[in-house]
Amino acid sequence: MSKPKVFIDGQEGTTGLQIYDRLARRDDIELLGIDPDKRKDVTERKKRMDEADLVFFCLPDAAAREAADLCDNGRTRIIDASTAHRTAPGWVYGFPELHGQRIAVAQAMRVANPGCHATGFLASAAPLVKVHVLLPDYPLTCFSLTGYSGGGKKMIAQYEGEEKAAELFSPRLYGTALQHKHLPEMTAVAGLDRPPVFCPVVDDYYKGMSTTIMLHNRYLKGQPTAEELCLILSAYYAGEEAVTVAPFHEKGDTLAANAFAGTDKLELTVSGDHDRTVITARFDNLGKGASGAAVQNMNLMLGFEETAGLQLS
Repeated sequence: MSKPKVFIDGQEGTTGLQIYDRLARRDDIELLGIDPDKRKDVTERKKRMDEADLVFFCLPDAAAREAADLCDNGRTRIIDASTAHRTAPGWVYGFPELHGQRIAVAQAMRVANPGCHATGFLASAAPLVKVHVLLPDYPLTCFSLTGYSGGGKKMIAQYEGEEKAAELFSPRLYGTALQHKHLPEMTAVAGLDRPPVFCPVVDDYYKGMSTTIMLHNRYLKGQPTAEELCLILSAYYAGEEAVTVAPFHEKGDTLAANAFAGTDKLELTVSGDHDRTVITARFDNLGKGASGAAVQNMNLMLGFEETAGLQLS
């Protein structure tokens, strides 16, 4: 039986390179290349798409929309790593652990890979909405700390350049106009009535992410304690390999945002008491937050073991 053929459209970007690194070590797929001088040539790209069984779009949003129109043969399956199609009709949201999405991803022709901040937020909030503990009209707040690799090549160059600006040595809040591009998927996939108040923060380390929501327990259905919320999330993710829940964080010690850098897993930590709860998702923004999630979705779509080629420890 022939190996599935896979093409990465936009391999030169951070996400594309990370996907390539994960796939190049495998012998169960055939990676289709393209001449670097022709990587923006529409005719050559379409040839690769039509030849492929599955194509990854690692492109800016506008280019991803154009590529989706270009890939029109009705046979090639698509995983789009951009923001372009995450709430678009006809696209399946690629978070297999949520709401039975695993089967939907496996059967889909077009999958939208989640955003990194959205992944951390949804891992905490979406299950609690689904089990009717967190009500859709709850006024959620969220902050998310990320390494600078999430900003792509330009930001990486800023942080790693010889003449590094003084402000880059400290955490920097951004998206303070509260219009971050991940908000539509965060709201829609979680099942919320309104977007959360969301503030991302970039800091002086390469990769790793820590995304946190904070809850007043008395406004949750049944007024569960923090420890009870930990049990609810543990039951929701029971048996999952790429998303796990740590034992209840009773002492509330320090949590390092880069603890899972270099892996493709996500771990939830629940802290707090009877009145208030903090839930933190920690993962690699280039792993479960981007390329690792894309490969996980590819595995499901092509019939491989879901965690093949992933680093989960």
